[in-house]
Amino acid sequence: MTNWIDRNIKWVFTMPAVIFVALMMVAPVGYTFWLSFHEWSMSNITPPLWVAFQNYLELFQDELFIKSLKLMFYFTIVAVTLETVLGVGLAILMNQNIVGKGLVKTLFLLPMVATPVAVGLIWVLIYEPNIGIANVFLEKLGLPGQEWLTSQSLVMPSLIFIDIWEWTPMIALIVLAGLVSLPKDPYEAAMIDGANTWQSFTKITLPLLKPTLYSAVLLRMIDALKTFDIIYATTQGGPGTSSQTINIYGYVLGFQYFKIGQASALLMIFFIIVLSISIFTILLRKSAGVNL
Repeated sequence: MTNWIDRNIKWVFTMPAVIFVALMMVAPVGYTFWLSFHEWSMSNITPPLWVAFQNYLELFQDELFIKSLKLMFYFTIVAVTLETVLGVGLAILMNQNIVGKGLVKTLFLLPMVATPVAVGLIWVLIYEPNIGIANVFLEKLGLPGQEWLTSQSLVMPSLIFIDIWEWTPMIALIVLAGLVSLPKDPYEAAMIDGANTWQSFTKITLPLLKPTLYSAVLLRMIDALKTFDIIYATTQGGPGTSSQTINIYGYVLGFQYFKIGQASALLMIFFIIVLSISIFTILLRKSAGVNL
């Protein structure tokens, strides 16, 4: 017995934690999967009724569900794209010898460590039509104030801006860590060959940063898809359903309409979407020859 423990010591120490984490993940997902095939309302005491795929069929015929899917992808694609571009630019800037670089890095951490609900409430004040800083700034420029969170055309761009403000520093710090670890030899060789700054960036920096960029984008994409707190703290999906992403709609179905079966089916669809995007990104990384 002692010899077996010695040979498998790593499993002896890690398996309790692995089993605990697996149960904490598998049990809720399994229960949600089971509920997704049942009709059950928390507003009455009747037990769950087996309805097979009815909840899924009703969701795909639901215009609000389709709209929430589109809003989720719109929010994620625009936010992550802009965060990546700005994050790379900020990382390159911070990689230079600038005064106060350490202070800048510290300040960059503040949006990320703040509670998302607190961030949302702060931006509610910033976007406030009468006394908010955003409209005060526009008035100083001679421009009319805007209804940032109550306009159907402006609410999603306003929420995306909040997400960019909060999470661009994360991508910048990840990319900065990658930049610091890059070898100097390729740049010295390129300089001898007469390459300019842009050529060095596109031919050396970006290819070498591929593993870092793939990791940063994957992390942010999954996190952006799951965004709930910022949206709920600022608009609760409004005005109307103009910012009601799939996460908000799932909350509405489950805890306002008490349609637990449909809410569970929605969450399973969302789970499959996130899992598929993660697998696709990993396969894309491997096909590009990027190994982490």
